[in-house]
Amino acid sequence: MIVQACINGAHPEAYHPSLPLTHEAMVADAAECIAAGAGELHIHPRDSDGKESLAHVDELVRGIRSVCPGTLVGVSTGAWIENDITLTRHRINEWSSLPDYASVNLSEPDAPAIFSLLEAKGVGIEAGIATVEDAERFVSLRQRDKVFRVLFEIEQQDLRQARATLAGIQTVLNEAGVQRPILLHGFDATVWHFVREARVKRWSTRIGLEDGCRLEDQSVASSNAQLVAKAIALFQEQSVA
Repeated sequence: MIVQACINGAHPEAYHPSLPLTHEAMVADAAECIAAGAGELHIHPRDSDGKESLAHVDELVRGIRSVCPGTLVGVSTGAWIENDITLTRHRINEWSSLPDYASVNLSEPDAPAIFSLLEAKGVGIEAGIATVEDAERFVSLRQRDKVFRVLFEIEQQDLRQARATLAGIQTVLNEAGVQRPILLHGFDATVWHFVREARVKRWSTRIGLEDGCRLEDQSVASSNAQLVAKAIALFQEQSVA
């Protein structure tokens, strides 16, 4: 069980005053999150203009490791980043300072090819599953039992629907006999519910401005580090209501 810090995502600058978009801001924010107790980092690399870019993974990984040695670093491979299948594959193939793992969304058409490319480069695969259909696709892949982790990304904002989706995903993986480490997280209205759910199930979770900017009392968090510290405190409780 770890709390992963997801520090920026695809949000624009206006989303939050402390959203780290420059290389220097991402490195500094990552160090603050680790100091606050985060066990890992998930980051969306940006170019000098603050635009998401898979071409800047090497620079980011080197920078993070200079201040957080020994910390696992993950990046997104979201298809929207380069918005071109061929270019996405090319960018990943060019990586030389490799992240420990990369997230791949099973909802994206090229996911199986990205799995194979990451596997060939020795980069761990964090398999992003948001729907039952994603889960069904995942269990059909040959790499299903070799991925670094399965990422349950529950997107619905209605809690009843969100919980039903999670149950459906679990059923598919259980029936297929898949046994991989799990990280569960929600978005916005469901962030803290699924942090607590992960605590109860003894799964990992993640927290940060990528997923939401509010604390459990619905006040706006001052920073990623504050979100991490609150999640760590919750994970360290002896019992969770």
